[in-house]
Amino acid sequence: MKDIRAALVISRSPAFQVQQNLEQTARLSHQAAKQGCAIVCFPEMNITGYDNSREISQSAQPIPGPASNRLIQVAADENITVLAGMAEQDHRGRIYASHLVIRPSGEISVYRKLHIAPPEKEIFSPGDAVSVFEAEGIRFGIQLCYDAHFPELSTVMAEKGADLIFVPHASPRGTSEEKFNSWLRHLPARAYDNSVFVMACNQSGDSQKKVNYPGIAMAIDPSGRVMGRKFSQGEALLVTDLRAEELERVRSHRMRFFLPNRRPGLYKRAMNNS
Repeated sequence: MKDIRAALVISRSPAFQVQQNLEQTARLSHQAAKQGCAIVCFPEMNITGYDNSREISQSAQPIPGPASNRLIQVAADENITVLAGMAEQDHRGRIYASHLVIRPSGEISVYRKLHIAPPEKEIFSPGDAVSVFEAEGIRFGIQLCYDAHFPELSTVMAEKGADLIFVPHASPRGTSEEKFNSWLRHLPARAYDNSVFVMACNQSGDSQKKVNYPGIAMAIDPSGRVMGRKFSQGEALLVTDLRAEELERVRSHRMRFFLPNRRPGLYKRAMNNS
């Protein structure tokens, strides 16, 4: 990887207010670009707002479609890679919780949430691709909220070359401090065990569906240490400089870089013999 400055967004993204949320995304992307960021990451489903009822189909869009076309314009105008989330509807009518990677060139990649939480299963279909993306000289994975509770996913992304994992959330309940303490139970482990940066952000405030989100963003280094955090019940940016030397310091240490010493064949045999 090369050194890069990235921004995490905390945003209030009301459900079903697509045009309003697109305008917010454009404005906050501009702010991130003015601060020298090469990548800006928004919370889960910030464009359509998060909802796990059938009403979300009213806001879901295909990709490409009107929302993604607007985001292409934002990325080009600001010369910044935009990671933004939405409810995606495919040609068969299936709904996915998707996160887009939109580069200034106009190239789009899409991550579809792989692990669907129990309250979501009647609405969302699971994706089936563990993808690693490249932009601005860094390789990264994306996990959406519930995805981060499955350690194997981070390991597969790291083995596929990820230097960084973004974890956008639409995670309700509690205060920002309580959510921070909750994230401390698992997100630093994903960074530490796999020698990757982890950057997570959440929606904030009232979603207009009587759900409140504790606004928080957090960046973690490849040693599992918190590099920065921010709380807000409105809008905020957490800007973080990711240094290649920090990654190299861990990965060049024979006792701190664990991935080369994994034994996947052993684990597979153990599962087959269970």
